[in-house]
Amino acid sequence: MGITNPPCTTSYASHSDLYADVLQSAIKSRDPFVGRSVHARIIKHGLHLGVFLMNNLLNFYAKTGSFSDVHRVFAEMPLKTIFSWNTILSAYAKRGNLEAAQRVFDEIPEPDSVSWTSMIVGYNMLGRFDNAIHMFLRMISCGVSPTQFTFTNVLASCAATEALDIGRKVHSFIVKLGLFSVVPVANSLLNMYAKSGDSVMAKVVFDRMRLKDKSTWNTMISMHMHFGQLDLGLALFQEMTDPDIVSWNSIITGYTHQGHDVKALEIFSLMLSSSSSKPDKYTLGSILSACANLENLKLGKQVHAYMVRANIDISGAVRNALILMYAKSGGIEIAHRIVDITGISNLDVIAFTSLLDGFVKIGDINPARDIFDSLEFRDIVAWTAMIVGYAQNGLLSDALDLFRKMVREGPKPNNYTLAAVLSVFSSLASLDHGKQLHATAIRLQEASSISVGNALITMYSRSGSIRDARKVFKQICSNKNKLTWTCMIIALAQHGLGKDAVELFDTMLKLDIEPDQITYVGVLSACSHVGLVQQGKSYFSLMKNVHHIEPTSSHYACMIDLLGRAGLLEEAYHFIKNMPVEPDVIAWGSLLASCRVHKNVDLAKVAAENLLLLDPNNSGAYSALANTLSACGRWKDAAMIRKSMKDRAVKKEQGISWVQIQNKVHIFGVEDGLHPQRDAIYRMISKIWMEIKKMGFIPDTDSVLHDLDQEVKEQILRHHSEKLAIAFALLNTPGYATLRIMKNLRVCNDCHSAIKYISKLVGREIIVRDSTRFHHFKDGSCSCQDYW
Repeated sequence: MGITNPPCTTSYASHSDLYADVLQSAIKSRDPFVGRSVHARIIKHGLHLGVFLMNNLLNFYAKTGSFSDVHRVFAEMPLKTIFSWNTILSAYAKRGNLEAAQRVFDEIPEPDSVSWTSMIVGYNMLGRFDNAIHMFLRMISCGVSPTQFTFTNVLASCAATEALDIGRKVHSFIVKLGLFSVVPVANSLLNMYAKSGDSVMAKVVFDRMRLKDKSTWNTMISMHMHFGQLDLGLALFQEMTDPDIVSWNSIITGYTHQGHDVKALEIFSLMLSSSSSKPDKYTLGSILSACANLENLKLGKQVHAYMVRANIDISGAVRNALILMYAKSGGIEIAHRIVDITGISNLDVIAFTSLLDGFVKIGDINPARDIFDSLEFRDIVAWTAMIVGYAQNGLLSDALDLFRKMVREGPKPNNYTLAAVLSVFSSLASLDHGKQLHATAIRLQEASSISVGNALITMYSRSGSIRDARKVFKQICSNKNKLTWTCMIIALAQHGLGKDAVELFDTMLKLDIEPDQITYVGVLSACSHVGLVQQGKSYFSLMKNVHHIEPTSSHYACMIDLLGRAGLLEEAYHFIKNMPVEPDVIAWGSLLASCRVHKNVDLAKVAAENLLLLDPNNSGAYSALANTLSACGRWKDAAMIRKSMKDRAVKKEQGISWVQIQNKVHIFGVEDGLHPQRDAIYRMISKIWMEIKKMGFIPDTDSVLHDLDQEVKEQILRHHSEKLAIAFALLNTPGYATLRIMKNLRVCNDCHSAIKYISKLVGREIIVRDSTRFHHFKDGSCSCQDYW
């Protein structure tokens, strides 16, 4: 744009108008050269003393981002109007320099509505919503009338902070000033109620709006979907004559967030076939999340192909959603390739944890560590995920090393981190590692938090140290919540301390702490383990009739186990037949196990047949029925069952035991001959066998459920996996150490009896965790009191 010299006869006003017009054009074209040329001519012609023209020049520099010129022109103006003040005020506010903006505001002789609104907008832009609201309240107290722009901004602040009380006051001002009919204002009001959780008032505002635009409809649809009111959201969507991409995204995202992934995909398909709207990054992010949740790799690949064909930019949130989809759906190699191609930058923690889970599933943790080390920003979630990933792969030393590195170099572990890591070591029953984490929690002053305390109780319990679990429970003191009580009740039940568990449950009730479903599973299990039949029945009734908890399959299984262990097999069978739900594998399996213990062949057959109807390849059903027949001396029938099992290629679960010594797990099977210390182990168990027989131990050869000579049976019993694990532990631990043995199946009668004698012989406590509970052997007796 060229600028010609105005004729000499042109008046001062004409000059000003001409240059003002040129400056306005320069603002639209964002041409700084033209503006600076005008500025030079203004000075040349002595027009820089005119307020009107200088305000236009000030506005030009503010709109084109030349802040130093704004500051200089404002400082040189001999006369300033409210427009001048508002222009520089707005410039400061939009640049985020609110301290300078506040100083300018304080100097304005009489701030008008634009001045106040500029400050509110500035605070909003920086996310300082409380300051924006405070500014609005000051504006009202000073008697300055807000504009519609003021209202839309302060309502945005109220929505962001869910300041419903202030929002209602703003609502009354809007009505008083007659601005409710202004659509942007009404939309902002609607949005405030929706974001603040007041769906009733949002509906009132929506219904009273005579004029509605797409933003109005989209806000209501989004609100309904957010609150899980899916039918209402869909109904509004279907009322729209021409939904835009925001409308489609609100519906699709709503269904995905509420767990209705299939419905989200159906809506997406409808969008592609019937709408002119094209999917954007938000649509595709939601659809990829739905595919990830459904683990639908085929459909996820189709969405990816669409993105490639449509030339959609795969970056940011879309890339993270794509990685998440592949990682969760079994395409971890593709996910890894995408990371290699696009780089680590902006990889979010959700995508990283999904990648990590994917690598954990295939047992290859190294690529995940490479990605973790390359992350620019590793927050607590990323550190925790990596540590847990190591632990889940059995790499406990690596997990602890990384945890220590986090303590030294990374973000300070919080109670959620510690609880998550403790829960991993709980599942691995790693007492030594758990104790190290407990010490760290104490140093970080997190040991007293509820989440860490609950995790410690569970960790100590599953690792066999019920004493430490009780100690933590007592230390939590008044901070105990329902979960704390439940964790402790379940811990006591698992350790055979049923009476203590029941006593604790009764104390919980006296303190008016209402139990939940899981609490009742714990207390019913406790009754089952110690034979408290009547008390168990009473609690089952209390659960249904007083606490109005509908029994689940777990509760029914506990009751069947309670009756079966007590030898009330017919009552247990009738309980199953009268259940309001179809009995599952656990129900029939529990009855079958009791039939084996009490040698009831007829009922065992019924239980096994029903169990195999539900799970034809359940090896436990065949084994339990064959063992029941063997225990009753029906060797031929037992052999037929085992042959049937073999013919159907059903593999029996082999019994194994393991013990952890110096952070290494040693696994033993029956007649195990693979361990490097095999000869020493066998010499030790032979010596123990002779000694305990001298003490009065009589081998229970009935525990060998095969038709063999007594001598052969005794040799098999001597080399059961748990006995070999105990012999190894005695060889490799100090004489004062407690032995902690894990077993994948129920401990047999002979081993149970032998370990009682061994504990007395060696003067050590031996803790054995089998498939259902812990046994604490000490001084020749067991905590279960021979009821298991």
